[in-house]
Amino acid sequence: MRWFNLVIGFCILMAVATHGAEARIVKVLPHYLDLKGRHTLRPSLYERDAYQAELRKNLPACSGLRFDVQWKGRPLANLTLRVEARGTKDGATTLVTAEAPARAQWLAKWSSVTLKGDEFRKLGALVAWRVTLWKAGTQIGEQRSFLW
Repeated sequence: MRWFNLVIGFCILMAVATHGAEARIVKVLPHYLDLKGRHTLRPSLYERDAYQAELRKNLPACSGLRFDVQWKGRPLANLTLRVEARGTKDGATTLVTAEAPARAQWLAKWSSVTLKGDEFRKLGALVAWRVTLWKAGTQIGEQRSFLW
């Protein structure tokens, strides 16, 4: 009975904490996409990482770069994810920016921002990235790579 009360108390505490908090970014996973739009060949994390290493070595075999973003928070309208990516191409530093709407739902959700076509070709090899979460022109969350 004591454990049951602890679990119920913890659930109530988490519900109150999540309800009162603004949205925030939890995790960002950048994935190169092959010419067929896939980031992995099999549903294994090991296979995904091995395929991503292969794609990083062979950028002409890539069609784009997708940032999968996990975020938490209240369901707020008009949330936007903005990705800023720094890369190197022909010895020069490049900066590319892309935006996409974030889905507004409870608890942890995943949204994606994809760089394709000319924007991806302009970037070159990815060096650093920053993902920000915006609500009505105000930044409410941020996560960045180590080299940003």
